[in-house]
Amino acid sequence: MGTDNQTWAKEFILLGLSSDWGTQVPLFVLFSLTYLVTVLGNFLIVLLIRLDSRLHTPMYFFLTHLSVVDVSYATSIVPQMLVHLLAEHKVIPFVSCASQLFFSLALGGIEFVLLAVMAYDRYVAVCDPLRYSVIMSGGLCARLAITSWVSGSINSLVHTTITFQLPMCANKFIDHISCEILAVVRLACVDISSNEVTIMVSSIVLLMTPFCLVLLSYIKIITTIVKIQSTEGRKNAFHTCTSHLTVVVLCYGMAIFTYIQPRSGPSVLQEKLISLFYAILTPMLNPMIYSLRNKEVKGAWQKLLGKLSGLTSKLAT
Repeated sequence: MGTDNQTWAKEFILLGLSSDWGTQVPLFVLFSLTYLVTVLGNFLIVLLIRLDSRLHTPMYFFLTHLSVVDVSYATSIVPQMLVHLLAEHKVIPFVSCASQLFFSLALGGIEFVLLAVMAYDRYVAVCDPLRYSVIMSGGLCARLAITSWVSGSINSLVHTTITFQLPMCANKFIDHISCEILAVVRLACVDISSNEVTIMVSSIVLLMTPFCLVLLSYIKIITTIVKIQSTEGRKNAFHTCTSHLTVVVLCYGMAIFTYIQPRSGPSVLQEKLISLFYAILTPMLNPMIYSLRNKEVKGAWQKLLGKLSGLTSKLAT
């Protein structure tokens, strides 16, 4: 076979969700509004944590990182998807495709590790509250955050490099909403079983290992909560974990469903819907979950709104 057919194309075509113009326009409006809510919601969470000294704790330090990751992940996928919803030719250049795959995969891995770190923080808060401030020192929090970012980035760099070395045989139609790794790997005109094994192994390391650590943390947390004698004490301990646990279920559930069994996993349509879930719904829901189910965050919102109301009244008079 000729050399020309064994190289990557200079650009790819994303097939997206639908080719029907009547469907694409409403989707553009819906996803645009959702993306704006995502950016605004996460920005306000970060701003609130910065402004309220009561939220200058390890839990909210990690929540700040989670919000940054969520906005970055959505931005790596949604703007390009919005452009394609209104474009007749849904072309994405080679470099843009490789960049999108790298950043989306890196940010997804960072979030998995970060959620495990947050579970450890909740474990210390509930199971060893007297030593919480000593154990969760500023230095340890910084090292755990750095570990999350570095591990996700290295994993993504390895996968991106391996994926974009595969021969494509002039294939350039990606049946997905973005340059997602499984969709891109399928373009190869060679046996991709080794790539699928690599994806599964990295999923076990970067997805299942943090997930197991989260499970272990919550088993110990639940065991400790059950031993608390007062009903109010059990309720308070449980409330410190519900927001994080809700996000864990949302994030890990779909990822495990997608990546642990790539050969016999979900259909292409299911993969597209899962990617939409991660890119649009999860980043939008996370700040809402932490705002609505967390007394400290709601209290900080009330305090901030009270200050703004007072300032508005003074300006009006």
